[in-house]
Amino acid sequence: MIELFYLVVGIGFVFSLVVQGWLRTTYAKWSNVRNSLNLPGSHVARHLLDKNGLQNSAITMQPGKLSDHYDPRTKNISLSDRIYREPSVASAAIAAHETGHALQDKDNYGPMRLRHAMLPVVNFGAQYGPYAIIGGWFFESTDIVLIGFLMFAGALLFQIVTLPVEFNASRRAKAQLEEMGFTTEQDRVGAYKVLRAAAMTYVAGAATAMGKLFVILFIAGRGLFGKLFKKPI
Repeated sequence: MIELFYLVVGIGFVFSLVVQGWLRTTYAKWSNVRNSLNLPGSHVARHLLDKNGLQNSAITMQPGKLSDHYDPRTKNISLSDRIYREPSVASAAIAAHETGHALQDKDNYGPMRLRHAMLPVVNFGAQYGPYAIIGGWFFESTDIVLIGFLMFAGALLFQIVTLPVEFNASRRAKAQLEEMGFTTEQDRVGAYKVLRAAAMTYVAGAATAMGKLFVILFIAGRGLFGKLFKKPI
């Protein structure tokens, strides 16, 4: 069983590293290619927000690399410094992707609302679910194991719900960029590659979470139920 744990976790870890490397390589390439409209990410996001009636949404710059995100609580977009300032193909693609989340929020996009509602519970479950499973195995309690499993399964469900949210935001970004005038072959190819690589990081996250859940359940569940079945009736 220990070998299974290392195998599944190892595969997930390697897959995640490969995807992260792909994203870094793709981003590095297209962050050095100027987009045809010569607009930094901040201007791209501002134009798209205004065009869609979201003039009250602010765009701020924050430190970090690829730390860009949309906050549905404040309705604001935060862009990392390079994305905010530089007129690259990558900057335009990522800024448009975050604008896609703002459009989802405006449209009350169901998966996005579900993900936001799940976040507080999921953070708790992801942190303490594995401990509950281990505790249930130690005390030979199927109830505690089940509780821990459901807590950790919530984290996996969150990762799964995240996938359509991110892919939909990328589809919106592509359409918005086309309408904005990013119609050269270089703009389209570069933007699509950046958006695809970024989306795959979420696929890797979901696959890793699924692998961990399977291994934890298999090891703890098999050990627990094996002990219970050996008890005299």
